[in-house]
Amino acid sequence: MYIAMNRFKVALGSEPAFEEVWKNRDTHLKTVPGFIEFHLLKGPTREDHTLYASHTIWANHGAFEDWTRSDAFRVAHRNAGNASESRPLYLSHPEFEGFEVVQTVK
Repeated sequence: MYIAMNRFKVALGSEPAFEEVWKNRDTHLKTVPGFIEFHLLKGPTREDHTLYASHTIWANHGAFEDWTRSDAFRVAHRNAGNASESRPLYLSHPEFEGFEVVQTVK
């Protein structure tokens, strides 16, 4: 398995709009080979942002890489970061982290 995460520093006051963008977008993930699960995580609030992370689980690293090169990926990320064309929701580009799963306990 492979876990892909992006961390977002969402500007204070933009949290509802950020969550709405994620809840209403057409992700295309359910049709992608190797996709297992997605989570949007809300973390702590700091003095200038609230931390969020997107968390996807893939069958393997290759399945994730195939997704990032697909037309479905481009469509799903077309308007990422904007509630409207003029107002960014987060303070900087998301920080990507990818992990090969070493151990799973159920």
